Amino acid sequence: MATDYDAPRKNDEDNEQDSIQELQARRSDKSSGVVDEDETEAAEGFELPGADLSGEELAVRVLPRQADEFTCSSCFLVHHRSQLAYEKKGQMVCTECAA
Repeated sequence: MATDYDAPRKNDEDNEQDSIQELQARRSDKSSGVVDEDETEAAEGFELPGADLSGEELAVRVLPRQADEFTCSSCFLVHHRSQLAYEKKGQMVCTECAA
């Protein structure tokens, strides 16, 4: 619901009258809060473009960790030695995790 912040504010008496009128209007309209649509059924109808990757096969060349690289003990990513923040008891931590 959009709110106009430039509109003059109502006092407490106006708010009480408005809320009573709104409640009476809602009481007479029984179907205002009823939604017949099931979320799971609605979600099944949506299909994202390019989302079907069932026939895809990835071809990635995996290299072993090089001598100038380390595995961070916090995020478990392989980083270059220049990103080493500290080493404590053999546990190496990258600069991103140390920040």
